[in-house]
Amino acid sequence: MKNTEIVLASGSPRRKELLEQLGYEVVVKKIEIEEVYPKSLEVKKIAEYLAGLKMDAFLAQNQFFNQLVVTADTIVVKDKKVLGKPKNREEAFDYLMCLSNSKHEVITGVCISNGRYKKYFSDISAVYFEEFTPDEIKYYIDNYEVFDKAGGYAIQEWIGLAKIYKIVGSYTNIVGLPTQKVYKNLKEFFEKIN
Repeated sequence: MKNTEIVLASGSPRRKELLEQLGYEVVVKKIEIEEVYPKSLEVKKIAEYLAGLKMDAFLAQNQFFNQLVVTADTIVVKDKKVLGKPKNREEAFDYLMCLSNSKHEVITGVCISNGRYKKYFSDISAVYFEEFTPDEIKYYIDNYEVFDKAGGYAIQEWIGLAKIYKIVGSYTNIVGLPTQKVYKNLKEFFEKIN
C-alpha cells in the first residue's frame, strides 16, 4: 500500500492512525458539518447518511479527482435511540448511566469518493458494559475528553478498559473505522478507477 495516498476528511486522530496502520499515506483535511439527519431515517442508515453529508460538504469545497477521499461517522445506539456526542457534563453522565450494565451497538458509516464515484458502507458492533458507579462515571468525565465521542466514551480509554466485558464484531469499528471493510472497499475502489 506504499505511496497510496488517502485524503481523510475528518479530524479524528484515531481514524488517521488506523488508516496509516493499514499502510496508507494519509492527508487530513478536516470538514465540519452540522450532524443532523431526517427523523424518519432508519437507525442503521444514520451513520452512512452523515458520512455522505460530510463527503458532499468536502467535495463542494475541494475538487479531488484521482485521489480517494474517506469520510466516516460513528454513532452509538441503545434501545433504538441514538446517543450522539454529549453537549455537556450532565448529558455525558446520563449517556454513560444509560449504557451501564447493558448492551448497545456502535455503527460506523463510511463514504469513499474520488469526486466522480461514491461508495457507502457501514459496520455494526455490539458492546457489553458492566455496571458503572456514579463515582466511576464522574472520574471518567473528569479525566478524559468525552464531548467529541459518540455516546460519551472511547473503547481504548479507561472506561473501555475497565468496564467492557464483551464485544461482538469489529473492535476498530468501535474505535471509529471498521478497518477490514475499509481495506476491502478501498481495494475494490482502486481497481474500479484504475
